Parts: sequence; C-alpha cells; structure tokens
Amino acid sequence: MTDARAATLVLVRHGETVWHAENRYAGISDVELTPRGHEQARQLAGWAAGAGLSAVWASTLSRAQITAGASAEAAGVRLRVDERLRELDFGQAEGLTAREMRARFPEARAAFEADPGANPLPGGEDPAAAADRFTAALRDIAAADPDGRVLVVAHTTAIRIALCRLVGVPLGEYRRLFPRLDNCALTELRLRDDAPRAAILQYNTPIGAVR
Repeated sequence: MTDARAATLVLVRHGETVWHAENRYAGISDVELTPRGHEQARQLAGWAAGAGLSAVWASTLSRAQITAGASAEAAGVRLRVDERLRELDFGQAEGLTAREMRARFPEARAAFEADPGANPLPGGEDPAAAADRFTAALRDIAAADPDGRVLVVAHTTAIRIALCRLVGVPLGEYRRLFPRLDNCALTELRLRDDAPRAAILQYNTPIGAVR
C-alpha cells in the first residue's frame, strides 16, 4: 500500500486595490492595485524568496497576476495562470458598496446577507458553480505538484467559498466562518490526493507575523 501524496497550497488574496478603501465589490472587474497594494506584493515576494515554493499560480485578473508575479520571480519559478481562479462575477453589484446595493436592490441584498450561498447578487455567478471551478483548479494544481508547496494568488470570496467546500461546510456560512481575508495574508492548506477534505494549517496570517 502506498502512502497518499499531499500538496501544500498557500492561498493569498491579491494586494490592495483602488476600490478597497470604500469596500467596493470588484468581482471580475479589472481593478488596479494601489501603491500600498504594490508594497504588499513586494512584502509577499520577500516571504516567497525563502518559502520553498515549487510553483506560483494566479487568476487571470491583473491584480492577482501583478501580486503573484513578484513572488514567482523571487522564488525563481514561472508564473502560471488559470482562469478558474478568478473572483466571482457579482453582476449588477460590480463596483458598488453594500450601502449602494441596499439602496438599488434592497430585497436581493437582504437575501444575500441572510444566505450568500443560495442567493447570489442580481446577475451574479452562482456560488456553488464558482466553488466547483475554483476547487477543481486547486485540485489540478495540487495533482500537478504533489509533495510541493504552491502559492496561489486569487480573490477573497472565491477563496472563502473554496475553503467551505474543502472542509465540508455549507457555502452560505462563508461570511460567518471566514469574515475577513486580508490582502496578501497567508492561508495554508494541505490537500491529499486521496481525501475529499483539506486540512487548514493557517488562516489569514499577516506576512509580518511569519517567522
């Protein structure tokens, strides 16, 4: 009997964007990093240089690719991109704050807040479908690099719903169980090739707290 192989995946939200201060929902909109976001990417690259990474992946959105690119260079590996790692499409909520949503479509926003797994924002992507494609990408990444340690730079909602799927809790719990995911903080998983669930080794750890 052979031992199962396990990849370690470090999931990271991209650096701060120009919509961050007002907490506007970026979704699939290609929003630029702020100067602070670029500095966060540099700090992540400083960590990546000594993290023993075997690969670096990012979503197709520029904020993720720019953040991940510095880390790939620091780790001496090629940046790889997968469209399945993109953020959820928030439909009519793209570019809006929660307050603006409550003014424009109050019933839909209230339903989203009550159960975001069952009630996507108007015109938005089904969270279950998003969780499926994101976790499929993670499993493919893990399978391509068994026993490796891989950095995956993506997006806050996509990462949080994937965590729900990977630990076996309802998607509607993601805002309660994982209330925040800071820019360029580390969330580390161990994903075995013979197990449906992942182990969470750390969640939302600031770069400055890593030794």
